[in-house]
Amino acid sequence: MPFEKPKAKIQSIVEKLSGVYDEREATNMSNLLLSHFYGLDRMAIILNDEFSLAEHSEQSLAKAINELNQHKPIQHILGSVEFYGCELKVDERALIPRPETEELVDWIVTENRIEAPSILDIGTGTGCIPIALKKAIPNAQVIAVDVSEEALTLAQENAKQNSVEVDFTLLDILENTFPFAQLDIMVSNPPYIPESDKAEMNSNVLSFEPHLALFVENHDPLIFYRRIAELAFQHLKIGGILYFEIHERFGKEMIKLVEDIGFTKVLLKKDLQGKDRMLQAQKYSK
Repeated sequence: MPFEKPKAKIQSIVEKLSGVYDEREATNMSNLLLSHFYGLDRMAIILNDEFSLAEHSEQSLAKAINELNQHKPIQHILGSVEFYGCELKVDERALIPRPETEELVDWIVTENRIEAPSILDIGTGTGCIPIALKKAIPNAQVIAVDVSEEALTLAQENAKQNSVEVDFTLLDILENTFPFAQLDIMVSNPPYIPESDKAEMNSNVLSFEPHLALFVENHDPLIFYRRIAELAFQHLKIGGILYFEIHERFGKEMIKLVEDIGFTKVLLKKDLQGKDRMLQAQKYSK
């Protein structure tokens, strides 16, 4: 069985990915692939000790490189992502969780002062938000809804994998009645990208992630936010809080939207990239 040093293997992978990815991105992917297919941790790569090139691992790596060059997301190739301390299965049934959504979860966890809050996540996808919240706030009663049966199945698999109980429900918030009682917290990362933005997006997103979870019609990009904010104002307890992940371009519009519905103490929060990506609105009256 042949042997090779990690740094030489990484350079070889980077060269094979160079037609599609820049050097930094290709290097990051190479490290992930070595860890996934050969079991090399970060220290093994740093020490640069020789490792064996098992035939099945080489075949899997070659397939992964080919898929990456066809713009398949590396998260789908690896089959999972880490999200706020949770290991989540990811595939084409739901959006890949993003770092900004981890920031939203952290904001909720940090701000929460209730020992056993009732929490509803709308448009749950992989279940990343409710699963992470349940793990961080174990006494919480957590409910999550989505319009996609496939996404809900994936979310249920992820909840089981992370040993948490979340009540998942199939629901179209634009069409169905809202069956939930008074809540302490509502959160959503709904579709918010205008159809007109498709031309600017990477093909790995357009080809491999569900458009239902991404795009809204150009003439009303805030349609889901408006409906969710209306439902939140009706169903949050006095003092209850609504959290949104938002499009960076719509911060001012979102503040006006929730204030017009009746929310007060509205806060807009920047992500680690300095973009307006999160909003908090509190209900102080009926």
